[in-house]
Amino acid sequence: MKYIVIGLGNFGSTLSMALTEMGFEVIAVDSDMKKVNEFKDRVTHTICLDSGDKAAMETLPLKDSDAVIVAIGEDFGASVLSTAVLKQLGAKKIIGRAISDLHHTVIEAIGVEEIIRPEEESASRLAKRLQLKGVVDSFEISEDYNIVETEIPERYFGKTVEEANLRQEFNLNILTIIRMEKTKNIIGQSSSKRQVMGVVSPQTVFKEGDIIVLFGNNKDIKKCLSQEPMV
Repeated sequence: MKYIVIGLGNFGSTLSMALTEMGFEVIAVDSDMKKVNEFKDRVTHTICLDSGDKAAMETLPLKDSDAVIVAIGEDFGASVLSTAVLKQLGAKKIIGRAISDLHHTVIEAIGVEEIIRPEEESASRLAKRLQLKGVVDSFEISEDYNIVETEIPERYFGKTVEEANLRQEFNLNILTIIRMEKTKNIIGQSSSKRQVMGVVSPQTVFKEGDIIVLFGNNKDIKKCLSQEPMV
C-alpha cells in the first residue's frame, strides 16, 4: 500500500513515520526543506515541493496511491489550495485535516468526504486504520480487538448477512450497517449522509456502497478485508 502525506508538521510527520514503520511506502511532502531533511531517514520518501503548485503536484503518483492525506492544519489557505489541486488532478482518495468548523465546511464543499479533526483522531490511530484497506473508521478495544467501519467487500454485494457467513468464516460479528444517502450541501454540491440501519437480521441484504461495522480480532478483520474476491 502507498500513501502520500502533505505537510510535515507534528501530525503529518507522526503519521508518516507510523505508516513507514508499518511497512507501507510513504511519500511525505513539505515546502520546507529543513523539515524534509529532518525526516528523510525516518520516512520512505520525503520531497520538497509546493503542494499548491499544480505542475509540481503532477509529478507525484497520485492515482497510484491508496490515499493522499492533507495533514496541513495551521495554514488554512495552503490546506484548501492543496486539497483543490488534488481534486483537480484526480487523486483516488483524499483525507483532509480540519482544525475548525469553517475549515471543515470549506474542504467538504470542495468535495472531500473523509475529514479528520486532530483533537478527535490522533496520527497513530489514523495510521492503524489505514493499514486495513477499506476501513473508514476504527475504535480500538484492546491491543488485539477492534470495532471497525469498513466498505463492504465486492464479493458480498447482493448477499444476505446469513449467506455472507462472516461469523463462521472469520469469527467476526456484524454490529450494524451504515447506508450512505446522497444529499446536497450548502453550495449545491453532492455529499453523503450516513443512515444507520440498527440491528441487522440474517435476511438483511448487502448493497454496493454499504459500510459494515464489525467487531473482532485484528488478525481476523485483516484476513477478511484482504481476501481476494471470489470468481
